Amino acid sequence: MKQLIVTADDFGAAREVNDAVERGYKDGILTTASLMVAAPAASDAVERAKAMSLPVGLHLVLVEGRPVLPAAVIPDLVDGDGFFRNDMVRAGVDMFFLPYVRRQLAAEIEAQFKAFAATGLTLDHVNAHKHFHLHPTIAGLTLRIGRHFGLKAIRVPYEPAEVLRKIEPKTSGSFVVESWARRLRKRLAAVGIFSPDRVFGLAWSGAMTPARLRGLLGQLPDGITEIYLHPATAAGFSLAAPGYQYESELAALLSQEAIDITKKNGIQRGAFRDFLPPAKKSKVAAAH
Repeated sequence: MKQLIVTADDFGAAREVNDAVERGYKDGILTTASLMVAAPAASDAVERAKAMSLPVGLHLVLVEGRPVLPAAVIPDLVDGDGFFRNDMVRAGVDMFFLPYVRRQLAAEIEAQFKAFAATGLTLDHVNAHKHFHLHPTIAGLTLRIGRHFGLKAIRVPYEPAEVLRKIEPKTSGSFVVESWARRLRKRLAAVGIFSPDRVFGLAWSGAMTPARLRGLLGQLPDGITEIYLHPATAAGFSLAAPGYQYESELAALLSQEAIDITKKNGIQRGAFRDFLPPAKKSKVAAAH
């Protein structure tokens, strides 16, 4: 059986993103979105999600964004302007080796979980901006803190390059990311946290064009797959990533050909909560 989760990341980054998420969910193949709780349009995103019963997860932001906590509380995680540091390698080293940095990191992760809980939305899943949750310290804190907030599913960015090459032969994967993804998958399995079998969106991040999405849908393996995108109705908002094809990714979600392929191939679409193991799914249903 082919089962598919289609996620929009950066929900709440701007109204242009929220507009695209709403269109993708109502008129396209989008099934869930990941909320940046401290982003400029987070409140608008929450209102829309509630109005259309959109399943929403937490998009932990620990790089390239503004924290929930005041900069004075987490001085080693932010720069002089109060934004998270962008030097991921050095920041990751500090998080791993320095206890006082880990304490600040734990406080910010907990603050983001609390902010999500305060929206009243049910937590569908968790992932992190730039896949920073592959970092073992961030992963450990997310698991420890998240269990108090109903965490049941996490994205593992394992992207099989052999599938990508069926669509574009010269596409290559990342051995480093794949290695860390495998470790994270084992860690989640050991504590009973759900993750899809594979994820697509890394190699073509910001460039999941209609043709590429159609190709993935046509080559979709059996099992549970997540495809994530970054749709927006226009670029140019404050948190926009340079070079990202936001409008093209929205067009991919809305493509009638993509909708037709999912129907023709019998692809079952849903959010993370729809594919949880039976015991976990019943607990989520009871929460509603």
